[in-house]
Amino acid sequence: MKKLITEEDVKAIEKQGSNVLIKTENCIVTPLALDRIRQRKIIIVEKSSSDINQTQNANLPIIKRIAIGSDHTGFKVKNFLLKYLSDKGYKLKDFGTFDEKSCDYPDYAKLVAESVSLGENDFGILIDATGIPSAITANKIKTIRAATCYSSYSAKSSRLHNNSNVLVIGAKSLGEETIKEIVDDYFSTDFEGGRHQKRLDKISEIESKQ
Repeated sequence: MKKLITEEDVKAIEKQGSNVLIKTENCIVTPLALDRIRQRKIIIVEKSSSDINQTQNANLPIIKRIAIGSDHTGFKVKNFLLKYLSDKGYKLKDFGTFDEKSCDYPDYAKLVAESVSLGENDFGILIDATGIPSAITANKIKTIRAATCYSSYSAKSSRLHNNSNVLVIGAKSLGEETIKEIVDDYFSTDFEGGRHQKRLDKISEIESKQ
């Protein structure tokens, strides 16, 4: 029996902070769902049912795929987060930089943001000195909602209300324990939707006209 993918299913994917819809040969996408997929620029990834059965287990949590990058000022924090999050079971892709030689933050912010925008990773993390310039860069990429977070509250709010998909951290403005709290709260908080989705829709409309 064919499974219907409805507009509500697409909304549920958005609420999880993802822009990727996995479709098997047993799925039919409704016209309303297709409209929303086009409007939101959701990426459809086609997989066979056997692939899904082999990789999916209802009793296991969904593993978030995270792209991570930094400039030279965030190199040490990036390496710390690679171990911290890997130990928690997250799957990380390191986009550099790979040493402390002076480099340009836009290069790494672009790589991470594009990886998230294309659906290769679910979320991104960027680290520079203050967390500001990498966020400015990442937000130039369509569908990216990069948030510079400086506390547990700002991390939760950026996910709950803004459906942020790239977390940006200032290596020189935050201590290690604060950074741990920020990433823990960021990745454990889901988008609330509702009235906040209406506001994000307005952002998407502005973005589509650029």
